Amino acid sequence: MSITNDTLTIAGNIGNDPVRNETRTGKPVINFRVGSSSGYFDQRTGAWVDGGTNWYAVAAYGALAEHAKASLHRGDPVIVSGRLKVREWEANGRKGIDVEIVADAIGHDLNRGTSAFARRARASAPQSPADVGSERGGAPTAAAPEAEEPAAQDEDAWRAAGLVDPTTLTGPTDAQAEAGEREVDGAEEDLSFA
Repeated sequence: MSITNDTLTIAGNIGNDPVRNETRTGKPVINFRVGSSSGYFDQRTGAWVDGGTNWYAVAAYGALAEHAKASLHRGDPVIVSGRLKVREWEANGRKGIDVEIVADAIGHDLNRGTSAFARRARASAPQSPADVGSERGGAPTAAAPEAEEPAAQDEDAWRAAGLVDPTTLTGPTDAQAEAGEREVDGAEEDLSFA
């Protein structure tokens, strides 16, 4: 049997709805398959030529598994980065090789569409920066900075894509931005540069 620590990144589509399980110790794990197709445009015929599809089993653990289960669905275009795990097996007189990617990061492929991000609150907030490092089993580290408010252009893009309710955003509307003003604490602020 061989196990490698090769890191790779693939882009493809999810072939099945992710399935959530738990390890023997109760740690969440999610499994799904990703199909990565290759092809090229044949200029002589003016048509795309399919180069075949490679299928990869993907596994994610812990918080990544929980977040992936809530975010990913069959057919979603994704990018997966992780470690390649190759295992030989034998059962019922048959032999085979399993190739799996143990994911370090998973995200939607934004070349193919839009996505919205929702930060999840931590289960329990550490009391001091020293607690943050010891919680991870390492040296004390500084606490993570607070999330920044989205920029006005991000909010406009979200509005245009229909990803959010425009009344929940704080930035100027497209019309206000074009006019160079927005409302700040009941007073209008001029956004033009003089």
